[in-house]
Formats: sequence, structure tokens, C-alpha cells
Amino acid sequence: MKKQNTFSTGMAAVLWSSLILLLLFLDQFTKHEAFLHLRHQDSIPLIPGVLELSYVENRGMAFGMLEGRRFLFIGICVLFCIALVWIFVRLPKNRYYLPLVITGGVLFSGAVGNFIDRLRCGYVVDFIYFSLIDFPVFNIADIYVVCGGIALVLLVIFKYKDEDFDFLYRNKKDK
Repeated sequence: MKKQNTFSTGMAAVLWSSLILLLLFLDQFTKHEAFLHLRHQDSIPLIPGVLELSYVENRGMAFGMLEGRRFLFIGICVLFCIALVWIFVRLPKNRYYLPLVITGGVLFSGAVGNFIDRLRCGYVVDFIYFSLIDFPVFNIADIYVVCGGIALVLLVIFKYKDEDFDFLYRNKKDK
């Protein structure tokens, strides 16, 4: 591995944290704007018959499942975020793993974005509605989780090999 392809742990942490903070800001800003401008309003069509802005307070999980299980969602989110941080810490800090670092940051941002809402309000603010297919109302953090999940699957299938994940199983001393 060439020296120029590696990053210091500190630099990697700064980049990862910056990505997460930027994505969290975008998520929380859009939810705040939805709360201010869409709450108690009729849906606003952006593309009539296709895409609308519609304020919903989601007290469940994806698609409103398991409504009222706030502490379950908070617990799952905490465990998920701990796992992502653990993986980030163990991940080799080089350009080969940069797509995983970015994907992990996107997933982390989505989980924390909805976590903040659940802690602060007891529900998640959703406001994007694809009326064309009557898809459940969602938000920016949901987009992060779905796109991050899809990217992770594609990376695992097409880019990385099984041995590329050996870092998960080795002791730090073995490196």
C-alpha cells in the first residue's frame, strides 16, 4: 500500500464527522422548514399528480410500522450507530475503503437525523410524498438510509471481496 493512499486516523475522523454534520444539518433544516411551513396546511404539489410536500408526524418506524415503540427505535438506533462507529474505527484508513467510509457516514446521518426527532419530539417529521405511486411520506434522513443501504449492498457485491473485511475480525494488535 502506497503512503499517499493512506489517511491519518485524525484526518479520516474529521472528514467523516464533517460529512455527518453537513448531512445532519440538511436533514434537520428541511424538517424544521417543513414544520414551519407545511404543518396544518394542505399538501403542496411540486409536480401535480407525482410529487407533493405533505407534513406528517410519523410515530412509527418505516411506513408507520410499530407505532408508539419510541424506546425500541431509540435503542435500535443507538446500537446501529455504535456498530457504525466500531466499523469506522477498525476500517483501514486508505482510499480503497473511502466508499465504505462515505456510505457509513450517510447511513449514520440518516439514523441520527431521525433519532434526534424521536428524542426531541417523540415522532419523526416526514414531508416528501410521491403521490404517483402513493408511496408513504418520508424525509431526507430516510433518503440517506435507503441510498446508503443500497450503496452498501452494491459495494459488498461488486467492489469488495470477503478478505477485504478481515479488518472486522482481527485484533488491532495484529495490524
